[in-house]
Amino acid sequence: MAFYTIEPEQRTLHGSFSRDFPPVLTIQSGDTVRFRTLEVAWGLEPMLAHDAPRKIFSPRIPGRDDGHALCGPIAIEGAQPGMTLEVRVDEIIPGAWGWTVAGGRQNEVTQKLGIENTALHAWTLDADSMTGRNQHGHTIALHPFMGIMGMPPDESGIHSTIPPRFCGGNMDCKELVKGSILYLPITVPGALFSTGDGHAAQGDGEVSGVAIECPMERVDLTFRVIETLSLKTPRAHTPKGWVTLGFHTDLHEASLIALSAMLDLLCELYPVTRADAYALASAVVDLHVTQIVNGGVLGVHAILPHGAIR
Repeated sequence: MAFYTIEPEQRTLHGSFSRDFPPVLTIQSGDTVRFRTLEVAWGLEPMLAHDAPRKIFSPRIPGRDDGHALCGPIAIEGAQPGMTLEVRVDEIIPGAWGWTVAGGRQNEVTQKLGIENTALHAWTLDADSMTGRNQHGHTIALHPFMGIMGMPPDESGIHSTIPPRFCGGNMDCKELVKGSILYLPITVPGALFSTGDGHAAQGDGEVSGVAIECPMERVDLTFRVIETLSLKTPRAHTPKGWVTLGFHTDLHEASLIALSAMLDLLCELYPVTRADAYALASAVVDLHVTQIVNGGVLGVHAILPHGAIR
C-alpha cells in the first residue's frame, strides 16, 4: 500500500466543505496519508493574548476559507455514495503549543454561568510526556484527536465547517484518539475527505466552545472503502469501546440517533433482536454529550465499553 504526505499550504488548505472542490490527492483504498495541520484559526504562532495580533496563514479566499483550517480533500478510488469510508487513526502528534479561551462575549450561557470576563490559557505542549502546561502552572494530560474528520454533503455550493453532519465533519468527539477506527457514510463520489481542527485535549461537551486548540505535527490516517456496509451516522471502534454518534438541533433527538445506531451495531455484533439490544444497551451502554457548541447542532455519542458483553 502507498504512503503520502500532505503539508498545509494554499493548495491543500480550505475553510469550508464542498463537493465541487477538486481533490488535492487521489489514493487507493488501503493507502495511508500523513497530514500536518494548522490550528483551527489558521494561526502560525501561539496565541498569547486574546485578540492580540499574531501571524496568520495567508492568502485566504473570502467565502471559501472562513471556517476551520482543513487539509484536503482526499479522493479515494472506488468510493461511492452508499458505501462506508473506514479511517484508521494510526498516529497523532500535537505541535508545541495550543490555546483555550472562555468568555469574551455576553450571551445567555455566559450570563447564566456568571462569566463576566475573558480567560485565555496559553498552553505549552510536550508530545513526549503527553502533558500540557498553561501560564498559570496547571498541568493536564493530553489526549490528542482531530475535531474534524469528514466529507461534504451531496449538495451544491459552499458549506460551513461548523456543524457536524451525518457524514462527519466537526464532530469534536474526544474518543477518536490514536488507535481508533472511524466509519463514515460516503456522500459523494471519491469521498473527498478532509481533516483539521486539532485538539490536544477536550472534555465531553467542549463547554467553552473550544478545546486546547493546536496545530498537529503529524496525523497518520489509513483509508479503506467498505462496499458492503451502509451507515446512517458515524460509528467508531476506539480504545475505550464501540462508539456511535448522533447530531441534531435537539439534544434528546441527537441521543436517540446515537442510541438507534448503537442498537443497529449490537444486532450486528450479537445474535439478538432489536428489543434485546435495547435491554442490553440500558445495562451497559453509556450516553455522553459530545459537544453543545457547534452552530446549534448538538452531539451525543453512545459508548459500548470493550468486554461489557461476554
